[in-house]
Amino acid sequence: MNVHAPVSVSIDDLKSRIGQEVGVSSWKMIDQDRIDRFATVTEDLQFIHVDPERALAETPFGSTIAHGFLTLSLLSAMGQEALPTIRNRVMGINYGLERVRFLSPVPVGARVRGRFTLSEISMRSEGQAMLRYQVSVEIEGAEKPALAAEWITLSVLG
Repeated sequence: MNVHAPVSVSIDDLKSRIGQEVGVSSWKMIDQDRIDRFATVTEDLQFIHVDPERALAETPFGSTIAHGFLTLSLLSAMGQEALPTIRNRVMGINYGLERVRFLSPVPVGARVRGRFTLSEISMRSEGQAMLRYQVSVEIEGAEKPALAAEWITLSVLG
């Protein structure tokens, strides 16, 4: 598995990989600047994310932590980097998520990466393939992942 250069595969080739891990992204740094920018864009300014002194004094985390939705939002970048490229795909569309669970807080200064296991491919039509991935976002050095989810994407084929 090559983390930085996904292979190009057909849908039929990818079907043979159902049940297997098909990609692992590189590590992404979660620094305070990234957290602050996400807080500004989403208007989620809760102190546990944006106030290091207060987070240290008033939370069990010992520092600020990333928003769960920040970690979740990185799936697109992680997937684009790590997942195999589907031949003849015109575009990919986020179709949805199921069973999203935020399992561990991501402390400021941590690095995270995505692991993708292909669980299902179904053809919606001749030109549309629905793919389901079991995804976990690991925190470097931690036993439990930051999150686990089922991610559903739609590949439009040309």
